[in-house]
Parts: sequence; C-alpha cells; structure tokens
Amino acid sequence: MKLSENWLREWVNPPATAAELAHKLNMAGLECEAEPMLDVLPKGIVVGKIISTTPHPQADRLRVCEVDAGTGEVLQIVCGAANARPGILVPAALPGAVLPNGTEIGKAALRGVESSGMLCSASELGLAEKSEGLLELDPKAVPGTPIEKHLGLVDQLLVLELTPNRGDCLSIAGLARETAALYGLQMTPPRIRPAVVEPETRVNVIVDDHGGCPHYVGRVVIGLNPKARTPDWMSERLRRCGIRTIHPVVDITNYVMLELGQPMHGFDADQLKGAIRVRRAKAGEQLKLLNEQTITLDPRDLLITDDTGPLVLAGVMGGTASGCSAQTTSVFLEAACFEPVSIATSGRRHKLLSDSRYRFERGVDPALQRQALERATALVQQICGGRAGPIVEVGIAPAHVAEITLRHSQITRLLGCEIPVNRVVPLLHSLGLAVNPTGASSWKAKVPPHRYDLRIEADLVEEIGRLHGYDNIAPRAYAAELAPFSPKETQRPLDRIKDALVARGYQEVVTYSFVDPKLQAQLDPETPGVLLDNPIAETMAVMRTTIWSGLIPTWQYNRQRQQKRARLFEAGAVYALEGNGNREQAKLAGLIAGPQLPEQWGAATRPVDFFDAKADLEALFGTTLSYESGQHPALHPGRTARILRDGVAVGWLGALHPRLAEAFDISEALYLFELDWAAVRSLALPAPGGVSEFPSSRRDLAFVVDEAVAAQALVEVIREAAAPLLKTLQTFDVYRGAGLPAGRKSIAFGLIFQDYSRTLNVEEVDAVAAQVAASVQARLGGSVRE
Repeated sequence: MKLSENWLREWVNPPATAAELAHKLNMAGLECEAEPMLDVLPKGIVVGKIISTTPHPQADRLRVCEVDAGTGEVLQIVCGAANARPGILVPAALPGAVLPNGTEIGKAALRGVESSGMLCSASELGLAEKSEGLLELDPKAVPGTPIEKHLGLVDQLLVLELTPNRGDCLSIAGLARETAALYGLQMTPPRIRPAVVEPETRVNVIVDDHGGCPHYVGRVVIGLNPKARTPDWMSERLRRCGIRTIHPVVDITNYVMLELGQPMHGFDADQLKGAIRVRRAKAGEQLKLLNEQTITLDPRDLLITDDTGPLVLAGVMGGTASGCSAQTTSVFLEAACFEPVSIATSGRRHKLLSDSRYRFERGVDPALQRQALERATALVQQICGGRAGPIVEVGIAPAHVAEITLRHSQITRLLGCEIPVNRVVPLLHSLGLAVNPTGASSWKAKVPPHRYDLRIEADLVEEIGRLHGYDNIAPRAYAAELAPFSPKETQRPLDRIKDALVARGYQEVVTYSFVDPKLQAQLDPETPGVLLDNPIAETMAVMRTTIWSGLIPTWQYNRQRQQKRARLFEAGAVYALEGNGNREQAKLAGLIAGPQLPEQWGAATRPVDFFDAKADLEALFGTTLSYESGQHPALHPGRTARILRDGVAVGWLGALHPRLAEAFDISEALYLFELDWAAVRSLALPAPGGVSEFPSSRRDLAFVVDEAVAAQALVEVIREAAAPLLKTLQTFDVYRGAGLPAGRKSIAFGLIFQDYSRTLNVEEVDAVAAQVAASVQARLGGSVRE
C-alpha cells in the first residue's frame, strides 16, 4: 500500500523527514519505505489555458493553439492532442522548461508554424506510463501556477507492507494514529460535520444476516451534477495510492476508504428497485461483476441485493448493475461492517482481489461507518452538489470490543526490562485505549473497535514495548532451561538414513509439493489429489501424492544437461483427499538411472537394474523388509515389487513403466522406490547375544522351481523348516538354461547351522537339510538340483 506523506502530514506532522518516519515505523513493527513521488520534478511547466484552436495549415492532425500561461501575453503553441480545445486548462511547458525525462523545451517551427512551448500529457510529466491526450486540469486552476505547486508534486510516498493483524493502519487515519502515538503528538483530522438533511428520500435497508453484517448505514443524495469532475487534488492523491479515477462518486468512496479505512459503495439510486437487503446467496444465483466476470454464487456468499436480485458481492466487489454512470443524478451511499472470515472465504472462493476485500478480511472498525458516510456525503456535496437525505442505520456501533487486565509484573517479565508504572497509562492512552486502575500496578483497558489484534494481556505488553522502543530495550543474557533431546531407541533417525544414502552415492533433492496435474495423473491415477485454489502456475496446480512427481522431472532436467548417471532421493510429505478432509503422509523416495558405476577402467559398465535399487534398500533397512511381485500404474509390470514389513505394505520398488518412459523421452534404465516413513522408521530394540564357542556347519542346496516361484518364498520356507539351528542363509546363485526344463530355474543357497551349547554332528545337519528339501518339495513343488 502507498500513501502520500503530504496527506499524512495534514493529520499529524512529526518533526522528522520521510526517511526518518519510515525508520520509526519499521522499528515499531510496520514495514515501511519512503520513496520520492517523482525521481525528477518538471521545471518550467505551468498551468495554461487554451483560448482558441485553429487547424494547422500543413498538417491535418495538428492544431495551432493560443494559450494563456500567465505570462501577460498569449502564446502560440502547436499541439497534436485530440482533446485540445478552447476553454480547458492543461500543463504548458514554456521555452526553457525541462521534462522529467530530461527533454528541454524551446521555441520551434512545426511544419512552418512557430510554436512557443509544448502542451503536456500525464505521461510527459511522469505521472503515468502512458496516456492519451492532454492532462486536463481543474477549471478553477490559475494560469501561470507552477504545475508542481498546483498538483503538489513535491511529495514522498510511504510504501507499507503490513502484517494481516494491522488492518487498522490501512488508511491515512490509521497511519496518523500510529505516528501520533510514536511521536507523542495530537492528530488534527479534518472536521466532519453532519450533513443538513433536506429531502426525506430514503431507501429501506433490511439485514437478514446480522452475524455477517453487524452494522450497516446508508443515505440518499439527490440532485447531483452529472457533469461534475473529480478535482485534481483528489485524483492526484488517488493516483499516488495506486487507484485510477473513474467517476466522481466512485472516486469519493475510494478516497474515504484511503482516508478513514472504510470501504464504501455508491449505488445509482434511480436504478434501485425496492429495499436494499443484506443476505446470503441462493443456490444457482449469478452476478456479473464490475470486472465483467460473471460468477455463480455459493449459498455461503454474503450479498447486497434489491428486489431484482444480487447487486454486490458484499465486501468484495460490486456488480455492473450497481455502479454510477455519467447520467447519475442521485446516489445511495452505503457503508457497512462485514465479518472478516466470511469476506475472506468469498474472495478466495471466487478468486477475486480488491481493495475492499483486502481491508474487510483484516478487520474494519465496526464503529466507523457513520463517520465515513458523513465524510463521503460532504465530499459529494462539495464536488457534485446535491441534497442529502436521512441516514438509515441497521445494527449498533460498539464503543469498545474487549476489556483486558494488564499487570505491571507481566510487562517486566515479557519485555525483560523495567517500564516505569507512570508511563504505562500514557502509552496506552496514546493508542486510544481507555484505561482504569484496578490496583497499585494493574489496570483494566478497554480496546477501541479498530484494534482487532488486541485481545489478551500479551498484546498490550507488545504495544507498550513498541511505543517504548525495541531499540531502547537493552540486550541481556537469559538462562535457558532446555531439556536434552533424547531420541527414542525404537525409531530410526531420518538423518541417519539420509547419511547412509549419501554414502551410497545418492544426492538429496528438495522439490515443490505443487506439481503438474497431468504428470501426477500418469504416475498415480488412483489417488485423488488436493487441488490448489490459487496455483502459482498451471503446472503447479495440485499437491503431490507421490514424491516421484518431483524426482522424475529433476532427473529429466539433469539428463538434458548431459548428466548420464543419477542417484537421487527426497524425504518429504505427500497429500491426498481422504473423506471430507486431507491426509498428509511422510515418505522417503529414491531414483537411480544410468550406469551402475561411473565410467572407469577397473570394472565393466552396465545399466542399473532392479537388484541395485533393492540392495540400497537392504543396506538401509536390512532384512526387516520383504518383497512380493505387484502391479503399480507407474512401474513396469514385470519389474515391480510391493515392499512389505511384517506382512503390511509399506511401499513400492520397480522400473519406470515403458509407456511413461516413452512419454518422458527416457531411453535408459530408471528405477524408483518409495516408502511410508512412519511405517519403516520403527526399529526393534537390539538384543545382545553371545558368540558361540562351537564350530558352524554349512550345507549348499540348489533348488529347481518354477519361474513363478519367488526367491523370497523359498527363503521363508527354508527358514521355517531349518529353525532353530539355521543361523545364516545366503543366496549365491541363480541359473536358467541348459540342463533345466523350460519354465524352471535353479536358486542355490548357503545354509549355515550352529548351536550355542554344543557341536552339531553330521547326522543332525543332514537331517535338517533333508527336512528343508522335503518342505520345499511339499510347499513349492521344488526339487534339489543334482
């Protein structure tokens, strides 16, 4: 938000430059910068009045103008602007003038006609990026007046970035209130006298939803001059605050919003049918807004309507049927207080941004409406004329919104410095709080309606700290009482897993949680994603349901930059719709692609395969995980495994599906894994065990089984049949080919037997080996390979 320093100083004039004031506001918690209104002021440009115009004899688009520039003589100036006409006042650059862009103006001959200067547009004065025609000034402007004086161009802009809790400072009045408190000054706001009520013309107002609109005031002003124009002093102030002039009534409501902080609306009273009603929308109702957008309303939306239907999306934006036009001669001015959450919800639901919504969703003073209406009425009568009707009011303006008990002991404890007791009340009074003592060093403070952010004792302590000055609070060391962090033995630290992955050649990446809906639909079509109401970009419109949607584009980005080998991992959250809410889940995911080893002379190069990725997982989690064949829409049908822990699915491992590899233009092998971190982080407590003093015995068995039999199934059968003497089981060979029937394979295991109490004899070991062979035969149809 931008506000004029000159405008602020009409309310309160601190003994400080604009830069010093901005620094003071910054130190008080209001982010502010001061910048000049114009980097370079125009020189030698004055108010000029066009007395007459005649066509240029040599150019159809040029006019020869006679101009009174207050010099005592009539100047001849050639101008090409379409709006150059007798009677208007415009900026006139006299010979010797210098425009803000550095252009020097002198006498010149244009197509054979002498021109003593130049008539200027707003863009030529540096007041707009582009403009059409001359800048028309007030009819009451005095020719010869320097333009910088007439328009007040010697000014600074205060650029504020306010936190959402300080909506009370979104106006000249609010900023002046804050400035006066910081400098210990009194404000001198403009006097607002109640309008003289002449006609009894009124519009009935009905508020159906007092929770959404606790206070509403309005009045009719008739007999307006439809040819009235917004005066230069007002249009300039609006322009400096980033608001363009539209229509005198609209400009006045915007001016009051900037001055007092109360958004307003002016209806063309002749277009209203019946009573004004504040109500919730009906299902299916539609409203065409001032930005030409037609929206379908939600039953939760708060509306301002008449008997014909919706006129305004309350607190957000008006409709096309509600505004004033060049033919408006009577207006219904309204000012209301709306419930912040309702306005914020409607604005976000329909993706509408406006100055009105920006203020209402932060909180508008519920006692400000009548004052704002009187101010707007006075300005309308001053600029457009007219006669004011009586004020129609629904609801009650509160005197205060909260009572808070404040203790001096809490001020000392929270600020860490001693604030004298006799300073507390004056500081709070400077903020407009009514304070009554309740003891020797405690008070009861009544919070004014405009301070939505003051609700608890700590809020008042913060205000005292701000006004006392944070830079006046001496730094001091505090003894911190911190309990040492004791990680649970039953949980793996994520950092340890990350370190292990890095040690195995992986690099950690951090990708956006917002992803491309099309990419996500390809990778995880079965999980409903959470759509963003206001995405950064079309390709970032949904919350990710799998981390793969970030890892794969990361690999593509690196691959396009001639990186041939990748080991990437990310630990983060994924999101999905679940019932009426959303589910957030922590995941650990990885990607490997390219050669298994970097190019070297000591080993042959080969592409990564399924077992490389599986080996990495086993290095992280040991034998706590098991694997079974599965189907996943993003993974290769024949190279996919569901990862299990204690029989419960905890993740996926596999090669990228060929269809997706082709869509992503990835020709090399690419393998992915993803685990539910909450399911795999738990860790069994280590159990100490002694080292056996007795020798072990090994038997190597190769089993011939069907291709469909997984090695994991063989491992489980062998472990069960060989318990409890089996200590170690190793897979050391897989064979397919000559000597084996079609559709069969051979898997060889090394079985190591050992007992802690004695030496096993050959007969015992042979018996267990035979029992293993029999179990494999019975349960899996396998036989020992001869």
